[in-house]
Amino acid sequence: MEKIESPVILIIDDISDNLDLLRNLFKKIYKTRVANSGERGLKILEEHALPDLILLDVMMPGIDGYEVCRRIKANPRTKDIIIIFLTAKNESLDEELGLALGAADFISKPIHPSITLARVNNQLKIKAASDYLKNKSEYLEVEVSRRMNEVSKIQDATIMALASLAETRDNETGKHIIRTQNYIKALATQLSSNPTFSEYLTPSQIEIIYKSAPLHDIGKVGIPDSILLKPDKLTYDEFEIMKTHTTLGRDAIMAA
Repeated sequence: MEKIESPVILIIDDISDNLDLLRNLFKKIYKTRVANSGERGLKILEEHALPDLILLDVMMPGIDGYEVCRRIKANPRTKDIIIIFLTAKNESLDEELGLALGAADFISKPIHPSITLARVNNQLKIKAASDYLKNKSEYLEVEVSRRMNEVSKIQDATIMALASLAETRDNETGKHIIRTQNYIKALATQLSSNPTFSEYLTPSQIEIIYKSAPLHDIGKVGIPDSILLKPDKLTYDEFEIMKTHTTLGRDAIMAA
C-alpha cells in the first residue's frame, strides 16, 4: 500500500519561543520546518521542496510578514502555498491587508494551541480536497484527449476502408484517390494564405479536408460494373448514370 506523506508546515517567526511552541504542537501530526526571519523563510522556499502551508509572523525585523507574503504570491512556483498570518495586531485593516495579499487566515497572538491546530487542520483539509479535484480534472482531461484520439483513428480507418472499397471496383479510382488527396491538401494550403479563405482554411480544417478527400469518389460503388468498368466510350445515357456517383456519395456521407 502506498504511503501517504504527511503535510509539511513552514513556520516563520523571529521569536524562538513561538517556533518551539508551534513545532512541538505539530510535530506528531505534520512535518515542520522553521525559519527565524523572513529572509530565511524565503531562502528555505527557494532551496527545498515546497511546504503545504506557511505560518507567518507579521511583525519581524528586516522583511516583515506582509512583504514575505507579497513575494511568495508573486512567484509562480510558490503562489499557491497556503499562508496563515500570526499576529499580535487586532486591527481590521491589518487583517484586510493580509487577506488582500493572499493569506487564507489569521491567528491572533498569544497562540492558543487548540485553536491554532484546528485552523491549520481546516486549511489542510481544504487543500487536500482542492488537490484531489485538480488531479481528477487533469486525469479527465488526459482521458478525454486519449478517447478523442482513438475516435479520430477509428474515423481515419473507416474513411480509408470505404476508399479501399471504391478501389476494389476500379483500380484507376484507387490511384486517383491518392493523387486527389494530395492535390487537395496542396491547394488548400496554398489558398490558406489568401485573406478570402484564411479564416476557414486553418491547419486543423485543412487536415480534416485532407483526411476526408478519399471519400470524394465513394459514390462509384453505386455505379453498375457494366458502366464503371466499360473499356469503351460511354454512351450519353451511361455517362449520365456515371455522373450520379457524386450525389450517391453525398447522400451516403450525409446519412452516415
